[in-house]
Amino acid sequence: MTDPPGLKVVLFCGGRGLRIRDYADAVPKPMVAIGYRPILWHVMRYYAHFGHRRFVLCLGHRADVIKEYFLRYNEALSNDFVLRGGSHEVELLSTDLDGWEITFVDTGLDATIGERLLAVRRHLADEELFLANYGDGLSDAPLDALLGDFAERDKMGAFLAVRPPYSYDFVSVGDDQIVRSVEPARNLDIWINGGFFIFRHEILDRINEGEELVQEPFARLVEDEQLLAYRYEGFWAPMDTLKDQQHLEALYQSGRPPWALWQAEKVRVT
Repeated sequence: MTDPPGLKVVLFCGGRGLRIRDYADAVPKPMVAIGYRPILWHVMRYYAHFGHRRFVLCLGHRADVIKEYFLRYNEALSNDFVLRGGSHEVELLSTDLDGWEITFVDTGLDATIGERLLAVRRHLADEELFLANYGDGLSDAPLDALLGDFAERDKMGAFLAVRPPYSYDFVSVGDDQIVRSVEPARNLDIWINGGFFIFRHEILDRINEGEELVQEPFARLVEDEQLLAYRYEGFWAPMDTLKDQQHLEALYQSGRPPWALWQAEKVRVT
């Protein structure tokens, strides 16, 4: 008996990643490495941990790099294995991509997120619910619990709301240029879009050509009270800058990266 395929996961992989230029000229931002795998793999592995192994990649900038990575993926280079005899017969002791189905779709070089989502509409034809992600941020959010709640709610969309990742100070200034207050962001009730989405299929009917997903369509959902935000204070980290990449790399090198829920599961099993 095979496991159910789970929901489809749409990953937006076509951006140029201009804020991480040290890498983005050579590779698309989702292919910037954390450890010896791209951050895109870590995002996909997070969803696969919860049983969602059908991925739709919305490609654009340097789509060839993403395609080549998966076409040439060698699981023996990233898993333990047994090598027998001179025939180089390989027995994998674990696997990364077992049961994964990956659909690669060219959605345009300069398309908005909304346009990229519409471009893969035919691949979501039979999906009552589907997931989506920017492909460049990591979290340990309890996806099963979020999905369970969303499935019981008559809403069209939801996203993970997280705290701003940096220690900015927010300043209130009067018309007379006098500062009224200076407050660290962590002391204020401020939340941002964390880029982990849950959608009903009907969201596709609420996006017009040329629109950005979280602007005009989300404004209409807000007006109709059709959008949820799940506030999460656990681990979440973006990869927008070189400093972000270095932070995630340090967490990975610690041996217990907080987003790698599948590693914690292995520890419990053993």
